[in-house]
Amino acid sequence: MTINITRISHKGSDRIMVDMPYNVQIIKIIKTIPDARWSTTLKAWHVPYTKEAYQLLKSVFPDLTILSATTPSPVISQVSEDIHQSAVSQQMHASAPLLPESHKAIIPPYTRKTVTLEVSGRRIFVKMPKNNIDVQFLRSFTYARWDTNAFVWVIPNYSDNLELLQDYFGERIASIIQQPDYEIQADISGKRLVERDCVLIIKTLSNKLRIIFSHNQALTYVIKGVPYYRWDAHNKWWVVPFSDSILKTIQKTAESQHLTIIYEEENQTIAKSARITSANIPDYRTCPEEYVLKMKEMRYSERTIRTYKSLFEEFINYYHQYDLDLIDETMIVAFLRYLVIERKISISYQNQSINAVKFYYERVLGGQRKIYLIDRPRRDQGLPVVLSEEEVCALLNAPKNLKHKAILMTIYSAGLRISEAINLKISDIDSQRMQVRVVQAKGKKDRYTLLSYRLLDVLRNYVHDYHPKVWLFEGAPGIQYSSRSIQTILKDALKKTGIEKHVTVHTLRHSFATHLLENGTDLRYIQTLLGHESSKTTEIYTHVTTKGFDQIKSPLDKLKL
Repeated sequence: MTINITRISHKGSDRIMVDMPYNVQIIKIIKTIPDARWSTTLKAWHVPYTKEAYQLLKSVFPDLTILSATTPSPVISQVSEDIHQSAVSQQMHASAPLLPESHKAIIPPYTRKTVTLEVSGRRIFVKMPKNNIDVQFLRSFTYARWDTNAFVWVIPNYSDNLELLQDYFGERIASIIQQPDYEIQADISGKRLVERDCVLIIKTLSNKLRIIFSHNQALTYVIKGVPYYRWDAHNKWWVVPFSDSILKTIQKTAESQHLTIIYEEENQTIAKSARITSANIPDYRTCPEEYVLKMKEMRYSERTIRTYKSLFEEFINYYHQYDLDLIDETMIVAFLRYLVIERKISISYQNQSINAVKFYYERVLGGQRKIYLIDRPRRDQGLPVVLSEEEVCALLNAPKNLKHKAILMTIYSAGLRISEAINLKISDIDSQRMQVRVVQAKGKKDRYTLLSYRLLDVLRNYVHDYHPKVWLFEGAPGIQYSSRSIQTILKDALKKTGIEKHVTVHTLRHSFATHLLENGTDLRYIQTLLGHESSKTTEIYTHVTTKGFDQIKSPLDKLKL
């Protein structure tokens, strides 16, 4: 590209005019020069008539040509004289290059062959010495970014980006490497080679889908439409929540793109340390009484008290040789890291452990709130498992015991949490208004939910046969039913139906909300029935259901093309 400079007088001041063909990338570089301006009269860019501005131009454009000016150019002459002692004024007026041919080898270090371009799929990796002018040029590319791990610039490989990079760096390019295949660390077993016409889908142990493929615009578009999708920049793969519908959509898109689908499931046994119990330590310490009393004083639920008490006991027995008052902040951080690295605990367990320890030092001892030097993990944002109406029907018909059938039907038909079902009293069933009253549920809130006519008939038969006294569902006479017993009932029912999904008691609540939504119930009513404080919590069910999508037509189909 030919670039000429000329000294001009513009609006009473001396300037250097840059004459060149239109080029977006070059213009962005010129804009980085202080006080660079565009002249609508001259139809050209011009920069200050200073030594610094000239040096910046020369560093970016080594083959710059100086055209004759109407007046002498002391600044340019001085700069040229600093570089090479010669008759610069003669070169200026003869339209000759500033540097003679014999001195073109004497160039700054950043113009030597030190740039490497590596092309891999839809990305170009640029490795070069640090130079502010070059950095500004690379930043002018859309979606350009600096990879802090690999110490390279990453430029999208589309349009004419590669040609622009070659034109810009020119003789400074030491090599251009073309990567024919897409190699990636697919799992812990080692690197996997994923061909360009393949897509590797791995279902992880955490109920996620890991999707690995070379660049494909259609498949990327579909993945970005999945709620809670995430691009893992370090491992170079996509992660989305697992559900049968999401998996089928991705597979269908891959087939339409003529990609070979490789589907695998993680099957790994994670070795982890066991929890410390009284069997491991002779002098096992129990949770301090003031800890429990403080939670009761603050009206924590019995479930929260049991959880915090158990977690805090694990903490104090990890340091069973130390007095409780001698455990400092460094030891707390070490314990939390032990839970993650050796115990391999879940994210929820980790957050609860942090809260349990903080409660003692901040609430019981009355200390100041602290932020311990360990990051709280972000909760996995996954989609809930939902049963179809046919699967729910099979599940509710599986128990032969009338009480067991009544418990599962009550949880599903009213959308209850397991704790809410346990705490139901006979007086909470309002057959006149066909409502179920849920008292002091999560967040200490009361609410009303639906009472099914079919459930009411089952409950009447159940009460007639079992004669509960206070609680709707009782174990031993007068004793509240346990959550463990309800989980066992569901487990036995699942074995009889052969449902292979990962189903818990809470799955019935998710299915209740999803089926209401599919039957046309407004999302605000579902939020009230479930007792959600935020509508965003309820909106997750819009990502689960697919009913009605076949009736939605793309606006493209209405166009007369």
